[in-house]
Amino acid sequence: MIDFTTIDYLKNGNEKQKRVYEILTKHQILEKLKEYSPILAGTIPIEIDIEGSDLDIICEVDLRFQEDFLDDLMFSKFIPHDVEVKVEYPIINGEKCIVLNFILEEFSIEIFGQNKPTIEQNAYRHMIAEYKILQEKGENFKQKIIEFKQKGNKNRTCFRNVAGA
Repeated sequence: MIDFTTIDYLKNGNEKQKRVYEILTKHQILEKLKEYSPILAGTIPIEIDIEGSDLDIICEVDLRFQEDFLDDLMFSKFIPHDVEVKVEYPIINGEKCIVLNFILEEFSIEIFGQNKPTIEQNAYRHMIAEYKILQEKGENFKQKIIEFKQKGNKNRTCFRNVAGA
């Protein structure tokens, strides 16, 4: 199985994955976030992304020190100074989180922080489960998932509908 805790696999992936690798390494995003155990999660790592899919980077953040996290992000300079950054503090499953959204080159980036190890966060766990299903079911199944996603469906709905079809 691919080690999704690094981005090395992107070097040998599809064209979008190679471009993502290029951007993440050029701006040293994961290196600058390494204190927060960052993982690229979502649809791009498992190749079910569609046009407009963003880069989801999950981090382990002790939200008692959220200002330190925000300072680290702003001073790391991978977010260009002239880019609008949207910061939100959602409560997910009863837990306070921090979410930053911004545009870097041609990609929308979402940095998600939660006071939980990244490999225990839902985004990572769901991605791994979806990857295993995709490996088991094959290319036709994957293409059907992408078709459902292009119709505006969320991953969970896509997997449920395609698996039940």
